[in-house]
Amino acid sequence: MTRQKKRLFGLRKTRLASDQSGIAAVEFALILPLMLLLYFGGVEIMQAVMVNRLVDLAATTVTNLTAQYTTISASLQMPDILKASTQVMAPYPTTTVKVVVTCITIDGQGNATVGWSQASTNATALTLGQAVTVPASLKVAGTSLILGTVSYAYSPGFDFMKIGPFNLSSQVYMSPRASTTVNLAN
Repeated sequence: MTRQKKRLFGLRKTRLASDQSGIAAVEFALILPLMLLLYFGGVEIMQAVMVNRLVDLAATTVTNLTAQYTTISASLQMPDILKASTQVMAPYPTTTVKVVVTCITIDGQGNATVGWSQASTNATALTLGQAVTVPASLKVAGTSLILGTVSYAYSPGFDFMKIGPFNLSSQVYMSPRASTTVNLAN
């Protein structure tokens, strides 16, 4: 190749072409957005997993506390139990926590119906006598079950991809501990 063609195609070595002092900065600038996306995405996934665990814990709490009674007061004890289950969600906002606790009665034929149901202020209780589906392994004729249901609308803190809120929920069944059923009194 002639000297003129080498200059034309940029094959000639110059001090600028051999200088590599800024390569690290360029590589960092190219990879920074991906690193930030992975970091904030990982933080959000971790937060969602923690909130989901708290939803499970709140459902277990409301069911466990209710199953310990033989008779429970709808006006005295039940509001405290519902509030205790929402307090499990701290430090996350509790305004979107919905808690329902239900006593399910299973008759001699194995039909499961609602014996009573109580709910937090922003949730809806099940209707008395409503038929409910119970897992086959828990459907024992002539018994009752306590069902605790908690749902939570989780909104990511860094919702930069606009994918929230997520509805997280959990259901826990327990047998009454002190008697065959838990009665609800006013």
